[in-house]
Amino acid sequence: MTGVVGALVEAWDELRIHKLRVLLALVGVACAVAAITGVTAAVSMLKQAFQEQTDRGMGRQVTLMVNVYPTGPDSTMTTDMDAVFAQVLDRYSIEYASRQEWTQVPARFPDGTRSLQVTAVDQDYAVINRTVPVQGRWFSDEDVEAFSPTLVVNEAFLTSLGLVDLSTHPTVLLGGEAPVRATVVGVLKNDWPQAEPMAFVLYDQLHRWIGIDGNAGPPGQVTSIASGSAMAMQSFPSMQVWVPTGAASELSDAIQHDVAATVPGWGVDVSPNGDGSDPIGRATKWVGIGVGGFALLLGGLGLVNIALVTVRYRIREIGIRRSFGATSGRVFFGVMLESVVATVVAGLVGVVIAVAIIKNIPIERVFGSQIDDMPPFPVSAALVGMACATAVGALAGIIPATVAVRVKVIDAIRY
Repeated sequence: MTGVVGALVEAWDELRIHKLRVLLALVGVACAVAAITGVTAAVSMLKQAFQEQTDRGMGRQVTLMVNVYPTGPDSTMTTDMDAVFAQVLDRYSIEYASRQEWTQVPARFPDGTRSLQVTAVDQDYAVINRTVPVQGRWFSDEDVEAFSPTLVVNEAFLTSLGLVDLSTHPTVLLGGEAPVRATVVGVLKNDWPQAEPMAFVLYDQLHRWIGIDGNAGPPGQVTSIASGSAMAMQSFPSMQVWVPTGAASELSDAIQHDVAATVPGWGVDVSPNGDGSDPIGRATKWVGIGVGGFALLLGGLGLVNIALVTVRYRIREIGIRRSFGATSGRVFFGVMLESVVATVVAGLVGVVIAVAIIKNIPIERVFGSQIDDMPPFPVSAALVGMACATAVGALAGIIPATVAVRVKVIDAIRY
């Protein structure tokens, strides 16, 4: 241990003596380590930003969409689909799921009555689809038992009410012959600039207070959708289920079999939104590591050149050390350790630079949206960068160390 510490101290002293030349050689190493670490971290952030955008449109990985549909014009639904869905969730211990139903409901806006697109969901919809209101809140447990429906609307809806925020606790009348007053509790960003007004309502509240034809009816049954005097059409509830990635295929088949058994003569489709793989993220990561590795190699070559020149200047010193009993191994280890210490220091500097850059990236400007679940700085990337820097230092030190060991004592002293 004393020999190792002594070699480290000696290596550091030599670096201080030749600090200018070594510093120039290590700029490339530090930049390469910063590139490897920074690119790996940026790829993680890019992957997370892309994944969250996908989640908002299709649900988290992996989300199963369970749909029930008629197979003929005479198909009649007599099964309580809400009870069927509840049995499936209980049987497979599924934690996050949301029923979904789409309808058009007459809504009284200041400029007149309009047909409003309403999506009925459960509370878990926000978790599955990463739905975060820009104003107000999402549905809570209190809303489930409320004596009037609550709505989460988009910005276009709020604009149609002539409002800019929820400070006045806005309400709106929904429904046809027996309208009900609903309270707006949250506002979502528009999906696109010219978005039409739309609203989310809790699934049970839709059937209890509004009904899919503007009049309350029993949940889970097929009824009609009416918008003013529009022609009626049928509505069939579906369900989103967030399941573990590894069990998605097995659960998909099992859920389809169970639901199909309860609705004979009807079609049942269970489709996943993906398989959880990320080939683009992996490819981008390896491309970044490859570019950084190439830069690291170039920095190592510069360090080899500096080390060889340094050894040529130290031949007399090496010869004197050998004459006083320094072994070949000690000389070899000491010379090689100089390069290793130098690249380790450069690696640390590179990691610090990468961390500083990543922590100060303007997330919304670079990735187009805020990242809800910011991935931690990848420690593995920093470790890989440090390992690569150490390996390059060791390789860069082998050649100068070999030259130093082959120096003959008598020739070195005469040098």
